[in-house]
Amino acid sequence: MVVITKLSMEYPSEKESHTSFSIVPKHYQHILALAFTVKEINENPHLLPNLTLGFHIYDSYFNARRTYHATMLLLYTEERLIPNYICEQQKNLIAVIGGVDAPISMNVATLLKNYKVPQLIYGSAPLKTDGNPGISFYQMVPHQALQYTGIISLLLYFKWIWIGVLVMDNENGEMILQTALPKFSQRGICFDFIKRIPMFRSATEFDEILEYGLKIHNELLNSTASVVVFYGDSYSMMILRWIPYFAEHPPSLPKGIVWITTAAMELTSQLYQKNLDTEIFHGVLSFTIHSNDLPAFKAFVESKNPLSTKGDGFIRDFWQQAFDCVFADPNVEDVMGNICTGEEKLESLPAPFFEMSMNGHSYSIYNAVCSVAHALHYMSSTRFKYQVMETRGGWKYPNQQLWQLHNFLRRVSFNNSGGDKISFDENGELVAGFDVINWIVSSNQSFHRVKVGNVDPNQQLTINGDAITWPNHFNQSQPLSLCTERCHPGTRKRVKDGEPFCCYDCIPCPEGKISAQEDMNECNICSEEKYPNSNQDMCIPKEITFLSYDEPLGISLACSAFAFSFITALVLGTFLKHHHTPIVKANNRDLTYTLLIALLFCFLCALLFMGKPEKVTCLFRQTAFGTIFSVAVSCVLAKTMTVVLAFMATKPGSKMRKWVGKRLSIAIVVSCSFIQGGICTVWLASSPPFPDVDMNSMLQEIVLECNEGSVTMFYCVLGYMGFLALVSFTVAFLARKLPDSFNEAKFITFSMLLFCSVWLSFIPSYLSTRGKYMVAVEIFSILASGAGLLGFIFAPKCYIIVLRPELNNREHLIRNKT
Repeated sequence: MVVITKLSMEYPSEKESHTSFSIVPKHYQHILALAFTVKEINENPHLLPNLTLGFHIYDSYFNARRTYHATMLLLYTEERLIPNYICEQQKNLIAVIGGVDAPISMNVATLLKNYKVPQLIYGSAPLKTDGNPGISFYQMVPHQALQYTGIISLLLYFKWIWIGVLVMDNENGEMILQTALPKFSQRGICFDFIKRIPMFRSATEFDEILEYGLKIHNELLNSTASVVVFYGDSYSMMILRWIPYFAEHPPSLPKGIVWITTAAMELTSQLYQKNLDTEIFHGVLSFTIHSNDLPAFKAFVESKNPLSTKGDGFIRDFWQQAFDCVFADPNVEDVMGNICTGEEKLESLPAPFFEMSMNGHSYSIYNAVCSVAHALHYMSSTRFKYQVMETRGGWKYPNQQLWQLHNFLRRVSFNNSGGDKISFDENGELVAGFDVINWIVSSNQSFHRVKVGNVDPNQQLTINGDAITWPNHFNQSQPLSLCTERCHPGTRKRVKDGEPFCCYDCIPCPEGKISAQEDMNECNICSEEKYPNSNQDMCIPKEITFLSYDEPLGISLACSAFAFSFITALVLGTFLKHHHTPIVKANNRDLTYTLLIALLFCFLCALLFMGKPEKVTCLFRQTAFGTIFSVAVSCVLAKTMTVVLAFMATKPGSKMRKWVGKRLSIAIVVSCSFIQGGICTVWLASSPPFPDVDMNSMLQEIVLECNEGSVTMFYCVLGYMGFLALVSFTVAFLARKLPDSFNEAKFITFSMLLFCSVWLSFIPSYLSTRGKYMVAVEIFSILASGAGLLGFIFAPKCYIIVLRPELNNREHLIRNKT
């Protein structure tokens, strides 16, 4: 614990130091950082020109009673303790810097709150709770929540979700268990183990230390986690040094582990740990207090020598213990051990004992002293203004109380000599971030730090993974720390019953879903424009399809339509050429021409169903097909009715003669076609077809199609056409044995049987296909039914006209009728 007073710089005098005094060598740098900072401030003529800073150093110990006693000594200037009594006004207590551990700081703060003396803590800060109201201090370390967030971000950056945790069994450790670790779980991080480490302070507890240390060693050995987070304090590093030696056959490392340590855990060793192996620290990732290199500090440290430095009551004890030597004593004849020459070099000491550059804690001490100095500077400037008012007003202003320094500390803001801005937030916490340091231990046990990232005050983690040196066990490959192997893309996680949520099985994604990343909790559905690939790990854009003229199916159907159209035109030309022959005149020549023209358009209308759907083609293709086919079927019905009525009219006394003639045929064709035209008109007026995009029917295709608008009207058109075909088939079937020229009634029966069969099979085929194949089914039905009418009705006549013209005469026709 460090105290700053208004005195010249002094250390405990030589007579006050004890030869048996034992220190942690690494902490001697804290003392030098304090002395360096005070010296720098006192030599600055602009900062405190009329003031001189000094300091006293007290050991805070680990014992609360002795810490309270040392704190009381700060407040009184006599050699003996007289509570609430200060007699020497030259020794004014301005502020307290310390301590390095949270319990020490809390014990000091408990007393200082009564005297309003500012306390600037450079180590772990105690918790501010409802149980300690009125306690206030300034924290030279950013808030612990920032460190927790940084550790979580680091774990997630490397995808380490299965970790072990070691915490000290004290108040801060309890706080970590209650407030910090639940945040880990919220971010998807699980714990293989969580171990509390007791606070062993006495050598009498050695057996307990070994017993508990062996448990920790075995826990680490049996753990499946490759990453262990150690939430500790300055004392914790000494425990970590012993972990390899807790094995039954020491020394041995449990296995390859990436240690993540907190800012309070500087690489520190006790004297009795000097020869311990440091390999366990190789590859450690440590969150440390941000620090900058101060070249003047290194020169200051190099100037220290136990033979020439005056007033430093610590340097001789430090020198003897760090270099394992003793200074010659003229009063002692035989000195045991090596003699200290004073020529030993501090830079030769291992880093766990001493470092030449400022570490995080020393840098915090530097900033703490500078903060107090700047606050005093602001307060002195304010006092000077009041003194001017005194001269003019003739009244005396009372001395400002020391507690008023709080007001200036809260508002302090400056840039230190390292270039960092120093200021406090509303909670008295330093506005700064943490550095992420990679510890490198060489084969000769030398040690150096590599900065590989940082956490800024906005909780943003920046990390350079390529700059990290991993523990030797991992052969410089990034370690994995998982409960189970990662689920590859195309699979998803399924949590095992009774296990932490980080332990899971990997199961394939269901059909139609994908997982594009590792360790997906759920598989996702592709957008409508895409579909899953065979591995179900990515979405592939769907191909836009329609029944085009460029593909084999489209080419074959188009060629068939043109071929049947050509044949129909050829038949029509043949009939027109032989229009005077009996076979053409028979069964109503005009109906024959109308039927052939209707069939010609039927074949051509199939082309409307091909190509990219457009507004016009979608609007007319079904209606044109329905109307034209209705005309064709109406002509077939009229032909059949003509045969039936002609036979009935030949009977003696028949009244059917007046129905025989062209008027009946025209009436049948016009009326039947008009009804279908009316249905199509209502369809177009109410819910017309339109171009549409079908993204769901086909897994790998986006189908451009014509939406029929009203499915009901579509089936009404088909239903009416089917009704006409069924009536025609029925009449033709009943008239199939009637005497008729060239047996046309039989041919109509066969043609209508084929027609009905095609369109009856069309409905299930149409409903069971998707995409362009639906259109192909309808085109095939149009061509097949039209070809059936053309073939069965006109093929026999064309045979006679072209190949057997001798049969195309009146005598043969009359003989057939007879």
